[in-house]
Amino acid sequence: MTEVDLHTLTGAYAVGALEDREARDFRRHLTRCEACDQEVRELRETAARLALAVAEVPPVGMRGRVLAALPEVRQLPPEPSATQRSLRRNWRRRLPYYALAACLAGAIASAGIAIQAEHTADRQRDRTALAEHHADQLSTLLTAPDASFRTQGLKGGGTATVVSSARAGQAALVYRDLPKLPDSRVYELWFSRNGTMVPAGLVDSATASGSALLKGRTDGADAVGVTAEPHGGSPVPTSAPLAVLPL
Repeated sequence: MTEVDLHTLTGAYAVGALEDREARDFRRHLTRCEACDQEVRELRETAARLALAVAEVPPVGMRGRVLAALPEVRQLPPEPSATQRSLRRNWRRRLPYYALAACLAGAIASAGIAIQAEHTADRQRDRTALAEHHADQLSTLLTAPDASFRTQGLKGGGTATVVSSARAGQAALVYRDLPKLPDSRVYELWFSRNGTMVPAGLVDSATASGSALLKGRTDGADAVGVTAEPHGGSPVPTSAPLAVLPL
């Protein structure tokens, strides 16, 4: 493992998510890297504050899923101290949104974890890069100054939250406990524009909880719909919406 790789492990080490060998390597790295040592201390402090900021009791298994996924979420190399102070101030202002982002990290990175055991190194890097790109886009959306959140239960079970930013022109669906659909059907997302449903992507049918960035811009859209469609999706809805969440 290179020194550059070690710089990216501060978050995973701070919450004890590294394997024994990686943890030993990183502890040696901390003895010679003051920036990483400082960042680990700050991340542990922030993790404690995030825990206090969330009043709701987390669902069973959430901690394990988040800790297992953290190694796949990209960390930036240590920034100069002035930048770190600026970031800490921003974290304090946006703690509720970062708490949601931390919970989502597990679902975003779960595909990358499975790839490690099943694919070659090249394909691992490709899929990991895709997961990182998704995480970057979602993080930008969650922390947008005008980010809005709409939550609703779905007919048949599960809940969904639409996160949107008019300034960014983007929206994402954060879903939890979606029931598995019968007959190879899939959950499809839609932008509602003046009563017309426009396809905006599919939900990963392999996961009951996770997130999906909607394809296309939010311009002119007044809501996001969720339907159950035949495998591969449909150009127009074939059934009544399971949920319609206003933007």
